[in-house]
Amino acid sequence: MFSTPDAMTARPLPRQSPNSDHSSLGAAERTPVAALKELVARLHREQHKIQNLLSSLGFALRSFNNLNQFLELIPLMAARVTDADGGALILFKPNGQIRLELLHCQDGQACQDIRQAIEMATRQLRVVEGDAETAGTTPVVFTDIQESLDDQVSHYLGAEVQLLGAPILVKNVERGRLYVFSRDSEYSWTATRQKLVRLVADQTAVAIANDELTAELRKKERLDRELEIGADIQLRLLPRQCPQIEGVELAAMCKTADRVGGDYYDFIPTNYDQIREKNPNSKEISDSHKTSVPWSIVIGDVMGKGVPAGLIMTMTRGMLRAEVLNRHSPGKILQHLNRVMYADLENSHRFVTLFYSEYDPETKILSYSNAAHNPPLLWQASTRSLKPLDTWGMLIGLEVDSQYEEAQVQLAPGDTIIYYTDGFTDAANQNGDRFDEENLVQAFRWACENCNGSQEVLDYLFEQVQQFIGLTNRHGDDMTLVVMQVKGN
Repeated sequence: MFSTPDAMTARPLPRQSPNSDHSSLGAAERTPVAALKELVARLHREQHKIQNLLSSLGFALRSFNNLNQFLELIPLMAARVTDADGGALILFKPNGQIRLELLHCQDGQACQDIRQAIEMATRQLRVVEGDAETAGTTPVVFTDIQESLDDQVSHYLGAEVQLLGAPILVKNVERGRLYVFSRDSEYSWTATRQKLVRLVADQTAVAIANDELTAELRKKERLDRELEIGADIQLRLLPRQCPQIEGVELAAMCKTADRVGGDYYDFIPTNYDQIREKNPNSKEISDSHKTSVPWSIVIGDVMGKGVPAGLIMTMTRGMLRAEVLNRHSPGKILQHLNRVMYADLENSHRFVTLFYSEYDPETKILSYSNAAHNPPLLWQASTRSLKPLDTWGMLIGLEVDSQYEEAQVQLAPGDTIIYYTDGFTDAANQNGDRFDEENLVQAFRWACENCNGSQEVLDYLFEQVQQFIGLTNRHGDDMTLVVMQVKGN
């Protein structure tokens, strides 16, 4: 037994007699005026039939939110407008199968033989499967048999059934076929009937394309929402504000190329665990505790950008904060961090550059160790000179037993340090020229001589980079900058 759709569209199409598309055999014997009137009437009926078809299909497309509801109408509509006995919709599935999707027979006729014939034909054929990237977009090719699907269906239906098939093309790729059949030996496929079948097939393709587009949009909306959540989480993991460290003024900013980035900076008090124990119910660390302890100032960059880099950045932050609690020297902290992260980074084929430093407010000594990150620049106010802060060390995740050198520098009032990621120096203008280290050094020197405070230095450097790449040009990589300035007496 085969079911038909429960309801038609708002304007059902009347069924006409099988010979409605033919002029009368006796038309030649009539007067020319009568023959002309009959021709005009027939053309009017055909035009009216096409208008009704398009109106009905358009109404169905607008009304049905479910693709299957629309597809249920297709065989019925095709059979009605062509005065045929029935219609069949065959779709090509992504896994290569050819399946009879829907079958309709007019006036409750028995279609068991039709269904069996079509199913036997489809079992003999299979769409060649493409790889994962081309699945659903490769042209339809048949294997294991030389005959096409039309020939196979005609063969199993037999010569007594009149058959017409039309392709369902989505983006020039055949996704199925629409068949209309009749057992009437006098039935013929006129140009009008063929046009009507093609119109129904084209509307079917539109419905399939719209459904796939809707699914893609929903998927994109879901991914966009997930990215927004990821970006919000990452933003919350970065310091919400710079800490108040005795004798030091700090400013920091991170601009991501995508919503989720791989740049990282952090400020960590070296006695973080003790402060939390003294203030178990406090969400913020009080300034009285902040000023009296050494602080870690860190900047890092995960190779790559986007969600994968953001995930590794988050992992780096957690592991580094745990290492700081062990109160090792900067070189030992990087060594331990590398050992812990090595296996995960090796599996992800990504690496991390990291500059770790500790500042002691009492002695004004900055101890540091570098894991192949861009060396921070130190402006020494007393000599009005610049020097890089660098030590030897490999990327985090490159070698499991990497060793990291350490160094110290005595800071004085007026000294200024900038920690930055390579997004600054790699920023390119429309001609492809990079901002590079030379321009950064010149801009930093000018800022130290003319700007008042770390925030002005930070704002000036970002402004210089943006002017270099162009006000309308977006930076291609994450850019992070931390400015540390020692206050005067």
